[in-house]
Amino acid sequence: MGVPGSGLVKGLAVTLRTLSRRAHTHQYPDVKPDLPPRSRGVIALLEENCTVCMLCARECPDWCIYIDSHKETVETPGAARARQRNMLDRFAIDFSLCMWCGICIEVCPFDALYWSPEFEFSEYDIKDLLHESDRLREWMWTVPPPPAHDPLGEPAKEVVAADRALAAQRAADAARDEAAAVREEQ
Repeated sequence: MGVPGSGLVKGLAVTLRTLSRRAHTHQYPDVKPDLPPRSRGVIALLEENCTVCMLCARECPDWCIYIDSHKETVETPGAARARQRNMLDRFAIDFSLCMWCGICIEVCPFDALYWSPEFEFSEYDIKDLLHESDRLREWMWTVPPPPAHDPLGEPAKEVVAADRALAAQRAADAARDEAAAVREEQ
């Protein structure tokens, strides 16, 4: 098959080659790593956008989101009756249970949840991984802006629909103006 001991010689050759190279060690605590854009760190909360619809808590496969709320009556002048509105009392995420799937962020219809690139939130005690809304709010300021749209890409469906509606409105206005001009000439 081969010369006895050739495998040992090959292994030692790899070791000697590796010993002669410089190390590529990153000094992590002192030098922060360059994260890819839009990387997943923790979930940040923008409380003003939360309407307590509970979609994030219902869709979470780990049931790690805890939401408490109460109803508040809102009086509107001139309205026939008062309306009721849900007010957020508590929003907490237990990161010891979370599996970072992002379903809660995807199903949020009001853009209250975002991915933050922060990843340094380790704790000595597992009970301290339950983060309340104030801690989730702190991470909101680290959320990067969304990437710019590709100028050569296809425009969003909403933009195309709005452009069509605007063109139809302009055509209707032009036809109405032309008809009015014809009537004035007669």
